[in-house]
Amino acid sequence: MEGSNVSQTDADRIYTVLSSSWQISTKRTYGAGLLLFHTYCDRKVPPVPEAQRAPIHAPLLLDFLTACAGVYAGTSVKNYAYGLCAWHTVHALTWLVSEVQLQAALSAAEKLAPPASRREKRAPVTVAYLELLAPHFDPTVPLDAAVFACLTTVFWSLSRLGEFVVPGVDSFNPVRHIKAGDVTQGVVGRLGLSVTSFAIPSTKVAPVNGETVQWSRQDGPADPDAAFRNHMAINEPGSQDHLFAWRNPRGVLTPLSRYSFMRRIGSAVSKAGVTRLQGHGLRIGGVLEFLLRGVPFDVVKEMGRWSSNAFSVYLRKHADILAPYIQDAPLLEPFTRVAMPDGSSTRH
Repeated sequence: MEGSNVSQTDADRIYTVLSSSWQISTKRTYGAGLLLFHTYCDRKVPPVPEAQRAPIHAPLLLDFLTACAGVYAGTSVKNYAYGLCAWHTVHALTWLVSEVQLQAALSAAEKLAPPASRREKRAPVTVAYLELLAPHFDPTVPLDAAVFACLTTVFWSLSRLGEFVVPGVDSFNPVRHIKAGDVTQGVVGRLGLSVTSFAIPSTKVAPVNGETVQWSRQDGPADPDAAFRNHMAINEPGSQDHLFAWRNPRGVLTPLSRYSFMRRIGSAVSKAGVTRLQGHGLRIGGVLEFLLRGVPFDVVKEMGRWSSNAFSVYLRKHADILAPYIQDAPLLEPFTRVAMPDGSSTRH
């Protein structure tokens, strides 16, 4: 923080506090972009002096981003740019690049992204898919009990997988990761309906205050309630333990990592003879399931904790969701009259 009266100790504290604004996974992504930027500067002829790298000026940033265009995926280039911006933020440096210039470069990078960098469309997980996997989990085996309970919880609560697993077995943090004590079960509302709620301490969009998600009992082998109760009985995590911690062969509770989850799911997928599961497909599948049941759009959006623009992506990309509404005789026409705005009421 050159030119200020802030001591090095104070500067370090400011850096530590501001950097906590981003999730660990986001900081890792930004760090990769920052490394690439410095490598790019070092290899320029002549190398870009350290003093010119921060605060960065538009010509250098645009030169870097356009050099990445056509080589990396558009989302990767976007993360590199935002990582550089975050680097300036935590060091209290002025960001000198206009939004117009930045967005033009990012738009070009997206259009020029090599075909190999584009991910295949994530197929939504369905209830039928979960039911095909269910027989390949032994409810008496601690890891199987934890993984299947986690799988069904993520699906029915429309959550991100990362909200219920930890990055690594040694990275569990009770302040950031969900614990057994963060779960409440009970009867709610005038209708006396049973609901299980999960208070996630820290999420992507609410890193400080967290968010709460819910599910209720469902019929069939994919019932999250039965899976959750079985997990709690088999693994018995304490209130301050990771919610889906499982007992290893020595009987020691082990936080459920993303690696362990995906590896066990992969084994079940292979035995069931179905397509490979992608973590985000669970959330997409949960959305699809509730919308096809006729649950109003705004209710599903609230369940999944989406902003309007983000939620609309699901409607545009998955024909199954819109299919009932665009038939000659809409299959959900009675529901549509209740759930969708009446255009006539807005006319003057």
